Amino acid sequence: MRPFARADEFGVLELINADQVPGQPEVTAAQLAEAVAGRSPNDSGWWEELDAPVTVVAVEGGAVVGVVSFAVRAKDRTGLILWLHCREREDVAAALVAYAVDALAGCARLEAFTLSSALVVALEGLPVRHRAVTHEALLAAGFVGADLWAYMRAELPLSLPRLDAGVRYERMAGDEWELSLMEGRTRVAKAQVGLPVAGTGVLWWISTRRRARGRGYGRVVLGAAGALLADLGAREVVLVVDDDAPEDQGRSRVAAKRMYRGAGFVEVDRLFSYTRHGGDG
Repeated sequence: MRPFARADEFGVLELINADQVPGQPEVTAAQLAEAVAGRSPNDSGWWEELDAPVTVVAVEGGAVVGVVSFAVRAKDRTGLILWLHCREREDVAAALVAYAVDALAGCARLEAFTLSSALVVALEGLPVRHRAVTHEALLAAGFVGADLWAYMRAELPLSLPRLDAGVRYERMAGDEWELSLMEGRTRVAKAQVGLPVAGTGVLWWISTRRRARGRGYGRVVLGAAGALLADLGAREVVLVVDDDAPEDQGRSRVAAKRMYRGAGFVEVDRLFSYTRHGGDG
């Protein structure tokens, strides 16, 4: 193990892109530089709370075979494993996790894959079906996993008609658009999408007024969102659904996932985050 150096960039990018899941664009050198620096367009406020990350590579026979980045959030003495890649080699994954845990031994609590880094689009967690070896390495090191999100993807155009009547489009600050479906002067549904990155757009969220649910408004705004992303150059769209509380009727996502599947979305993976007591806790 040794600290990441600029000369490792090509090898690390190869590792990251080998681990990518469907719907994730190829990671660039600029994105890697942001991740190493501890910056991200996703969850940016939470990243600002961290001390400078430490990024370490595992080397075998002169070649980079693994990489892990971790940091400390001083305000609550939490150590975080931010991202890790190793082509899902069992021995390397175990070594990288062990190294990070040892380095963060003074923390009261440890977390892993709880923040969305600059290396991904919309992913907040570890995609466990595609990254099963890393998942097992974390569990073996004493972490407890939480199944929090469904990660879904669809090719564009969606299997929905485009109905623009009553839909307002507004470019927001940054790289987002907000769509509002109006019924007279009342906004009955809305959605927010992210500008495409290398042909991949993001549906950040859809919401419908409680009193207007069950009338198909969500489908209308979903169709409009997919059409807008296609107009902006997207060939596919990804989203995540916080369906971690299936027994909670107030937070049920059954209807939402049925709508997404009807529009052509498929579940690519489940996203897990992890926690563990720290070395002194």
